[in-house]
Amino acid sequence: MRVLTLRVLDRGVRVGCEEPDTEALVTAAYGYMQGDSRGTDLDYTVGRDGVAATFFIKRPGIEPLTARDDGQFLALFDQDIAIELQKLRCDLYFIHAAVLQRADVALMLIAKAGGGKSTVCWALMHHGFRYLSDELGPVDLKTLEVLPYARALALKKQPPASYPLPPQTIRTSRSLHVPAEDMPGGISRVRAPLSAVFFLRYEPGVPGPSMRRLSAAEATARLYANVLNPLAHAGDGLDGAIRIATASPCFEFVTADLTASCALLTATLEQSL
Repeated sequence: MRVLTLRVLDRGVRVGCEEPDTEALVTAAYGYMQGDSRGTDLDYTVGRDGVAATFFIKRPGIEPLTARDDGQFLALFDQDIAIELQKLRCDLYFIHAAVLQRADVALMLIAKAGGGKSTVCWALMHHGFRYLSDELGPVDLKTLEVLPYARALALKKQPPASYPLPPQTIRTSRSLHVPAEDMPGGISRVRAPLSAVFFLRYEPGVPGPSMRRLSAAEATARLYANVLNPLAHAGDGLDGAIRIATASPCFEFVTADLTASCALLTATLEQSL
């Protein structure tokens, strides 16, 4: 058995891989987070059932999870580790968002499923932005800093030809995974202060992208709807959403052409700073 030792949000995660296929998938998705073995807070065993040819995910004392293919396997693993990290780091305020860094500050991209969050994230990294996260935005509410979560970027479909994927991209039955090591803008290894929040809505029929500054009240409501662990925080999590919305400018961002959308977001961020 091959063992991957990960350091994720300052917690130790051990992943025992019983065969090469699952080892390759987990390494592609989480390999950048490999770190020292200062204790194990979360212990997984993953592999494939030789008879049924199904993937499995096991943790001590927990009923195993099974997946029929590689795409479902990664989706289940992503979901399980995200939930367990929320338990291990209940001090952090987890938002379902992509996070990028420009200069010394972080910006957050939030969208509904299929709203183009990951695609915009991928495009922005071709325009000088560094990668912090694609799915989880762990915020320290005391400092309003976002911690990096350098899991592979997951895209549901092929991006436009002007933003090509690298050859190392892992293609599963559900999505395309770009390993963190191949991010064009590089990766941020340290926490960064949150400077702006963008709520994305993809509108392919509009003539161009647009930006609208949100009031603190509207931004709070939108943020709160995307918090993953609200009950772990004061005021059932509403206090955290209010704190972020009042401290950082928040925008409704209607995206269209990717290059024009990236230019508008960059200009808006520079103006807000």
